[in-house]
Amino acid sequence: MNFEGEFAGRGVVITGACGIYGAGLARTFAAEGARLCLTDRDGAALNALLAELPAAAGSFTQVADLADDASLQALVARVGAEWGAADILVNNAGIYPSGFLLDTTNAQWDAILGINLRAPFILTRDLATQMVKAGRKGVVINISSGAARKMRRTAAPYSLSKTALDRLTKGFAIELAEYGIRVNALEPGFAAGSAVSRLTPAHVSKVTAGIPLGRASTEADVGAATLYLASDAAAYVTGATLAVDGGNSIGSLDVHQDKKQAL
Repeated sequence: MNFEGEFAGRGVVITGACGIYGAGLARTFAAEGARLCLTDRDGAALNALLAELPAAAGSFTQVADLADDASLQALVARVGAEWGAADILVNNAGIYPSGFLLDTTNAQWDAILGINLRAPFILTRDLATQMVKAGRKGVVINISSGAARKMRRTAAPYSLSKTALDRLTKGFAIELAEYGIRVNALEPGFAAGSAVSRLTPAHVSKVTAGIPLGRASTEADVGAATLYLASDAAAYVTGATLAVDGGNSIGSLDVHQDKKQAL
């Protein structure tokens, strides 16, 4: 799909910009000529990422701890000061700690729900308020997961946070529609872990083998889908969740019979 300069100069906020999906989305929007607000906890990594991108003038980084209200407020204030309002918000940041519910502490529970659900609520509320005041018909994209529809052992709090994020997406979509602001969710496919959530090679091989389209997600897969949701091509799409996961969330490839292949 050719967006023909549609994103040139548009202000895009990406949380968790140094993560496996975030950095890819930063490259995707930069290549389309967008202005970027990249936010994460690591200032040096943020600056290094922005320096390597062909981002439009007016791009900037903002160190933010999404579990801290003052940090969230500072991010919103910076966007307002730099741009008046964002055009696109991508709530990408998320954490995926592994652990059984019986071993999960109160602090761990609060951290997962805080980053994965509370921060997207606050940022969408406050940045959408800026959009409304500026008369800007913006777009919000929440990075969800197939875990929203399929409970995972040792990842129940994460799954719950993504289920709730999908409902939050629909709640904001129905309330922001009158202002011309669209809100959707994107479920990327399986990626082989990150510096925050490391996965063993054996686990990666097992999961990849079970994906119907036979491979892990790529930066291009996620980028193309995000651009679509942010573009005028999706002007009549809001409150939706788009799965771009190679079929990983629709079922299993396991065959419980001796014959393992058709024909």
